[in-house]
Amino acid sequence: MLPSAMRLEGRKALVTGGASGIGAAIARRLAAEGADVVIGDVNEEGARGVAGEIDADAVFLDVTDPESAAGVVHEHGPFPVLINNAGTDDFAFFTDMTPDRWRRLVAINLEGVFACTHAALPGMQEAGYGRIVNIASEAGRVGSKGSAVYSAAKGGVIAFTKTIARENARFGVTANAIAPGPIETPLLMAATQLGDIGERIIETMKGQTQMRRLGQPEEVAAAVAFLASDDASYVTGETIGVSGGLGMV
Repeated sequence: MLPSAMRLEGRKALVTGGASGIGAAIARRLAAEGADVVIGDVNEEGARGVAGEIDADAVFLDVTDPESAAGVVHEHGPFPVLINNAGTDDFAFFTDMTPDRWRRLVAINLEGVFACTHAALPGMQEAGYGRIVNIASEAGRVGSKGSAVYSAAKGGVIAFTKTIARENARFGVTANAIAPGPIETPLLMAATQLGDIGERIIETMKGQTQMRRLGQPEEVAAAVAFLASDDASYVTGETIGVSGGLGMV
């Protein structure tokens, strides 16, 4: 579905992890709504490919490195819109995880949000305006079998989002999270590498939604565009599920 308005015209937006999947869909949607998009990713080649489609900029960004995040903001910012999308999972039951594996997941999924927000937020405060949208997960609210550390990190993203919203409302900055459910991305489909167990995990996720299907990256991107726009000027500290009803209680 094409956007109905150029809600982000004249706004510069940093989208982390924008080389593929949800991040690429977000970058395309924000650009379609008029944003000046910068795609940051460790996969710089993939980021350049997406950027070339939408007349955006692509930069190397390692969200686990605060200096990398600060460098991108210093060189390409300030950014009135920050989309913290970079994330990954390492599908395994928790007893099969190792400390090195879970530290990596926490670094990318949670500490990366810290690093990019810490870099971009002072510019928003100085300008008296900002939109931060963090891509969490329904796993962070309800848990996900085979993704204990990912679930924990995404739960941390949700709590962090609420705190940033509380601290920065006085600066005209909003902070919200999106909690996707099972979305058809390379990350989710990597669960099939577990064999029959992975297939069952995906089928179980689909069955837990009310719509009995996987979501599409563009459906997440539409919600992100709303939260990044002034249509959401009175929305902050919220976590919006884009999950086919998976997160209903």
